Amino acid sequence: MQASIAIKHDPAVQYLLRIGDTALVLAQRLGEWTGHAPVLEEDIALTNMALDLVGQARAVLTRAGELEGQGFDEDQLAFLREERDFRNVTLVELPRGDFAVTVLRNAMVATFLRLLWARLQQSGDAELAAIAGKAVKEARYHQQHSADWVVRLGQGTDESRRRMEAAIDRLWRYAPELFAADTVDEHASRTGLGPSWSELEEPWEAEMGAILSEAGLQAPKPSPFLSTGKRGVHSEHMGYILAEMQHLQRAYPGGTW
Repeated sequence: MQASIAIKHDPAVQYLLRIGDTALVLAQRLGEWTGHAPVLEEDIALTNMALDLVGQARAVLTRAGELEGQGFDEDQLAFLREERDFRNVTLVELPRGDFAVTVLRNAMVATFLRLLWARLQQSGDAELAAIAGKAVKEARYHQQHSADWVVRLGQGTDESRRRMEAAIDRLWRYAPELFAADTVDEHASRTGLGPSWSELEEPWEAEMGAILSEAGLQAPKPSPFLSTGKRGVHSEHMGYILAEMQHLQRAYPGGTW
């Protein structure tokens, strides 16, 4: 069995891991829809979005490995870290849920990532800025696609609306973690690596508010609950994701196709 790697807790590296891990874990959840989506076209769309997110994760994790300085590549960072070393937001590790949960989560995360990538195009790290230039186009499509489905389901049948309302009740409480600022954000903002995620809260709320309004839906009142995935303290679901995602590399160290 392949041993885990230990990484340094440099704030610049942690900032990048938050982005790369969030994209990677959401891609893993979207991959669970392959062969199970409600219609064939959507099966292909969700798979393509998962592949876009994997590409973003690979690029960002590669850069994180370079900055970390121990020579870890994107595969090692994805497959050989322990749960506590992952820095994705909790929202993306929650169970797949039904189609309403999936499209709402996609809208929430894609809206956030589009705003983040747009800002990261001005990053002082030239490599990260180049990654953002491509990723922002993908996030823009992800946002549009998922928002269209949120509106379609919200304005649809009584059943589709009920499911969308249930999805909002389930997921919305995890949104504040996206914008909880800490020393990692402060370091990124101070050094020009990227914006503090808290700076994206107002435009995110405006864009998500517009999507929900068009769908005839409402966001719930703010909750005092704050999830902590960005700090490496995950939900009970994260271990199951990693067990599935890391199994081959752990069982067959260094294996290649």
